[in-house]
Amino acid sequence: MAKTAKTTAKKKVVKVEPVGEIHINATFNNIIISITNTAGQVISWSSAGKMGFKGSKKNTPYAAQMAAQDCTKVAHDAGMRKAKVYVKGPGAGRESAIRTIHNAGIEVSEIMDITPIPHNGCRPPKRRRI
Repeated sequence: MAKTAKTTAKKKVVKVEPVGEIHINATFNNIIISITNTAGQVISWSSAGKMGFKGSKKNTPYAAQMAAQDCTKVAHDAGMRKAKVYVKGPGAGRESAIRTIHNAGIEVSEIMDITPIPHNGCRPPKRRRI
């Protein structure tokens, strides 16, 4: 009988620099959190949909908290300790996501709101005729 050697591939542990950026995109339907290094390469990401929330439950502060916890744990284990936070959109979980990131061990050095604001807005609908 021939012996079969079972080899298991070890997962490569990637070390990142201790400073990075966290992008929080909070829409009316979902919240997406991406943690990147200073060059913009994604280290980890998570969303309320990825955490198993469906429908209107995705746009709750609790869903944002769970997504932020999941995302931050991976980045903290990789070596990130300090980050700038960029928040975009009008969603409900903006503040709770930032609070969770800070409690998970990543120091939030700066919070910037980069929500796009229309200068003149969309063209209004034509006047109603009755």
